[in-house]
Formats: sequence, structure tokens, C-alpha cells
Amino acid sequence: MPLSQATPGYIQLLLRGLLAGLFAGLLAGGFAYLAGEPHVEAAIAIEEAATPAAQTAGEPLVDRDIQRAVGLPLATALIGLALGGILATAYTLLRRHLRTGSDTHAALGLAAAGYLGIVAIPFLKYPPNPPAVGDPDTINQRTAGYLAAVALGLVAVWAGTLATRTQTHQWRRAAAGTAGFLVVVTIAYTLLPAFHEVPDDFPATLLWDFRISSLGTQTVLWTVLGITFAALLNRLATRTGTPQTATVTTA
Repeated sequence: MPLSQATPGYIQLLLRGLLAGLFAGLLAGGFAYLAGEPHVEAAIAIEEAATPAAQTAGEPLVDRDIQRAVGLPLATALIGLALGGILATAYTLLRRHLRTGSDTHAALGLAAAGYLGIVAIPFLKYPPNPPAVGDPDTINQRTAGYLAAVALGLVAVWAGTLATRTQTHQWRRAAAGTAGFLVVVTIAYTLLPAFHEVPDDFPATLLWDFRISSLGTQTVLWTVLGITFAALLNRLATRTGTPQTATVTTA
């Protein structure tokens, strides 16, 4: 059955997705500045100390203070905008197929699925490394591996979702979804290449702190994106008089 004759159009949803993404990106940038930049600075100091003075390329084109104060929030804002647009588009295309009558649950569920597939699964296989870690000669292979992990992460989420729909009882649905998800993740982790490029003398604490702050930035981004988009949907429904819950197909 159709959701409603008053269901908002794509442009309305897209604008709210972009607004939610911009807000989430700015907050994530603030988190990255406070929690991540100190570890980046420490890693850069290690890199510079290990690089002979004769091999240094001189002053960077953009001062580090400008990179941190302007470049970082700008980058996270742009990423947030892109993800907000993707979330709004996914919501538009998939809303009728989600087995929930709540637009809030649908928006939060899509954001959680995006975080799981795009962030969590690739992170566990290819955690980010700070400056001074990584072989420049393998950057293409590492980039390809990471993109493959993102694609397979989304496939794993999709497989888990399909598996839940093969069962009727709640506990069986949860078990089937978990099994379908883990099967794809296990295959992906087995097939994808591994890269071990962290120097033995690199401080383990700094490496751990950098990775945790990177994951924290992504967590803030996706959490705020999902909550803000759901709140904007709720406000739109209230303003237009559209019911906050809707009948959806179960096929």
C-alpha cells in the first residue's frame, strides 16, 4: 500500500538530508579537532624526527594551523553533506520496503546500516593509520582494498537483512540475520589482502589513540546524521500534517 498521498517529495527529503549532514559534519569536525589532532601532531613529529633534513620538502603549501582550523571542519562538513544526500536518497528509495511503520525508526535504521557497512566493517579490517605509518608504494593497493571492504560491508548488511526475512519468529529472524551478516564478513575478511606496515618502533599507545579517535569521529558523524535526519523528518510530518507512522509493504 502507498505510504500516504502527502508523503514528502525527494527534494524536501534531500534538503533535510543535506542539512542533517552539514550539522553532523561540523560536529564531527569539532570532535576530530579536539580528540584526533593531538595524535596527528604527535605522529607528524615522529615522522619529521625520522626524516633526514636533506629529504624534507620545505614548508607545506598550507600551514598546519589553517589545515586544522579551516581544512578539517570544511572536509568533515563536505563529507557530511555527501552522506546526508546519500541517506536521503536511500530513504526515498527504500522506505516502502522497510518493515516499520515509523519514519524515525526507518531513518535511524538506515543510518545504523550505513555506519555498520561503511565504517565498522572496513575499520576492523583496515584500521586507519596516522602519518609516518604506511608504505607509499602500496597506497593504490590499500585504497582498492579499503573500497572493496566498504562494498562488501554493504553487501553483508544487505545479506543480513534478507536473511531476517526468511524467518517469522523474532529470535529466528535475529539468528538468521546475524548468520547471513557474519558469513559475508568472514568471506570478505578472508579474501581481502592484509597490510602490515606499522613499524615495530612506532608507539603502540599513539597508534591506538589515533585509531580510536578516528572511529569516534565517524561515530559522531553517523549518530548525529541519523538523529538529526529523523528529527527533521518528524518536524516535516508535523508541519505538513503527514502521519508520523505509515503503512508499508511487507513483501
